[in-house]
Amino acid sequence: MPLTPTGRLVADAAAAGRGVAAFNVITVEHAEAIAAGAERAGLPVILQISQNAVKFHGGRLGPIAAATAAIAELSTVDCALHLDHVEDPALLRQAPAHRFGSVMYDGSTLPYAENVAATRDAASFCHEHGLWLESELGKVGGKDGAHAPGVRTDPDEAREFVAATGVDALAVAVGSSHAMTSRSASLDHVLIERIAAAVGVPLVLHGSSGVPDEQLAAAVRAGMVKINIGTALNIAGTGAVRTVLAADEKLVDPRKYLAPARDAMADTVAHFLTVLAGR
Repeated sequence: MPLTPTGRLVADAAAAGRGVAAFNVITVEHAEAIAAGAERAGLPVILQISQNAVKFHGGRLGPIAAATAAIAELSTVDCALHLDHVEDPALLRQAPAHRFGSVMYDGSTLPYAENVAATRDAASFCHEHGLWLESELGKVGGKDGAHAPGVRTDPDEAREFVAATGVDALAVAVGSSHAMTSRSASLDHVLIERIAAAVGVPLVLHGSSGVPDEQLAAAVRAGMVKINIGTALNIAGTGAVRTVLAADEKLVDPRKYLAPARDAMADTVAHFLTVLAGR
């Protein structure tokens, strides 16, 4: 079926009181696993490609975007295509041509006033081209180096930021951290409720791989809607690869280990989607 606009999936999830997961695509196998896992769960999903993934593919957005879009369109569930953690304005401007329904512009490393100005420009471009824009305030830990523990997004500043920039969704710092390999993060659910009440746009949780299931479910109840998950897929996929290769040191056919990796990632996708749907 045709790609579904990201904004529609997020709005539908918010109206239904559930979360919608956005999973990171690095390889074609990631995209196939995300679509397969969503079909197993019978739930919509967002497939997202980050600026770092584009760098991995030699700085070329087109091939991985085209492959991901084609896989998404063959799915039996609603799928959206999202360009994630974009810091380069030139990359952001490529989004319309490659059929993305949304972009996350990341100015979180900039001073506040510069972040506002740059994000406002990004929002203007995206809205002119029919794209939904997510941004970030209150740097989430673990990205480009750890930041001081305990940093959190201020609700009043978040309100001002959304009003000044016109973003459609806001990623906030509430206790999660990117690239966690253990599920031990503890979220500030009271803060989530305060920010949700203040901003009037859907909230996004980054670094969700490190958050336990019950904490994710509580975060959705508190006001989180779009839930980003990346590292959990890599843990599942890499674990399957290690198991297969350890069993046969002569194995050289990548299909023999990529297929189990894809299946393991699909199982992980289905699990997270089910948790976020409150099932």
